Amino acid sequence: MRTVALSVLAVAALSLSLKFSSAADGDWNQFRGPNQDGNSDATGLPLKFSDGSPEIMWKTPVSGRAWSSPVVWGEQVWLTNAPEIVNPEGATNQNSFSKNDKALEQPIRLSAMCLDLATGKILHDVTVFEIDKPQYTHPTNSYASPTPWIEDGRLYVHFGSYGTAAIDTATGKKVWENTELHCHHWRGPGSSPVVHGDLIYVTFDGYDEQFIAAINKKTGKTAWKRDRDINYGTDNGDAKKAYSTPRVIKVGGRDLVISPFAMATIAYDAKSGEPVWTVRHGGMNASARPLVGHGLVYINAGDGKNALVAIRPDGKGDITATNIEWSTGNKTPKRPSQLLVGDNYFMCNDEGIFSCLDAKTGENIWSSRVSGRYWASPIYADGHIYVPSQDGMVVVFKAAREFELVAENKLDAGMTASPAVAGKSLLIRTEKSLYRIAKP
Repeated sequence: MRTVALSVLAVAALSLSLKFSSAADGDWNQFRGPNQDGNSDATGLPLKFSDGSPEIMWKTPVSGRAWSSPVVWGEQVWLTNAPEIVNPEGATNQNSFSKNDKALEQPIRLSAMCLDLATGKILHDVTVFEIDKPQYTHPTNSYASPTPWIEDGRLYVHFGSYGTAAIDTATGKKVWENTELHCHHWRGPGSSPVVHGDLIYVTFDGYDEQFIAAINKKTGKTAWKRDRDINYGTDNGDAKKAYSTPRVIKVGGRDLVISPFAMATIAYDAKSGEPVWTVRHGGMNASARPLVGHGLVYINAGDGKNALVAIRPDGKGDITATNIEWSTGNKTPKRPSQLLVGDNYFMCNDEGIFSCLDAKTGENIWSSRVSGRYWASPIYADGHIYVPSQDGMVVVFKAAREFELVAENKLDAGMTASPAVAGKSLLIRTEKSLYRIAKP
């Protein structure tokens, strides 16, 4: 589906606010940063670096296996962690389902780690949950893939069905926990928590159950829970899974939680959880965080014929037939989120095809292949885009209407976690270490 670009009158009529974060300059407080979209106002970030180069301010080994991104508040860097996956012989999630599917033979420790921004020294290593019988998690995922959210004095960590908790960032002590929300993730959790006002939004799109819930950030009590309540068109739970992180926007004076999942996206009232509108785009395994601009919300539905849709976020009920401005399935990513920079919509798919679209029309401007495999989400700063690969390279190219490769920077291991920005430095988590990278 392609339609003409959004009219001037429609843009003028649509009141849509983009920023809700109260993070101070330099704080990277959530998945994809304070603007929720991977864009940073930082200048002077290094373009070229390598393991052992002068740009490496510090490098701290981090054992275990976790795809969560680092978050920054003041002089603290926090990240979650989990052990290496050792699935028992015969454990599988393929072609069968049981709530009593084989678990790991050993309990696992789910933790949160705090490092000093200036030195990389580990300040806290907090046990958040100890799980006796964890679900099967696919070897391509981890038990700590959701990125935490940080604000002044509090860190909110989420491990899917294993629980959500608040950590006092000064002492490293657990303030509260919520372990009453569950689904069978089938291949492991992946959705990050989102904080708005006094609520934490968490999504559970599993094999058996699919819902979104809000937790009171002060008490840890569940405020509301809403089942997806749509017809997926299949009884196969594998086709109902998703891993996306929602986004809160203001439309017409009302705060909406935009939550993509398999087959559709629903906008919920942020306070009550009541569904406001639904757009059906097809697809499954949605993992990208929505982007907002030009009076549109951009949603990547994961696997699907026209997986990327740009919609006008007004209206009520089913807005599929009326509010899709454009859609495409050409070279779209399944896992990495995208970037909106001015009129340009940048994306890198899992196989290394980098593309630039016109954000208003969806027309392809350029595409170029870069070697490597890509699951982490890119970031933008000061005219450049940084894309980490699973092969240990951080690719840098210009955010422009012509493709120009600037650098391919080699680090010690592959990257599935997305980068963060702290002041004039990059924080990059590989499978082995956490780096702080800046111009010397």
